[in-house]
Amino acid sequence: MKKPVLFGILLFIALVILIIYSTLGTAANRVEVCMQFDGRTACRTAAGSTKEFALRAATSNACAQIVSGVTDTVKCEHSEPVRVTWK
Repeated sequence: MKKPVLFGILLFIALVILIIYSTLGTAANRVEVCMQFDGRTACRTAAGSTKEFALRAATSNACAQIVSGVTDTVKCEHSEPVRVTWK
């Protein structure tokens, strides 16, 4: 009975280590993006394996804070950022 419990704990620890390693490995590009839409502004930071992916993720995160609805989300995500800061 003790061996399956020990095996489960070791498997869980290995899974946590794998998740942490894969998350840190993809954070090669970090960017902070500030978006402005309809008089509201939001800034968000994101990381990604490529600059394009990081920029897109930060833009989407910032727009999600200041708009509601599909139409406004699309408009916000396709507008120019107020500020882009690479970290």
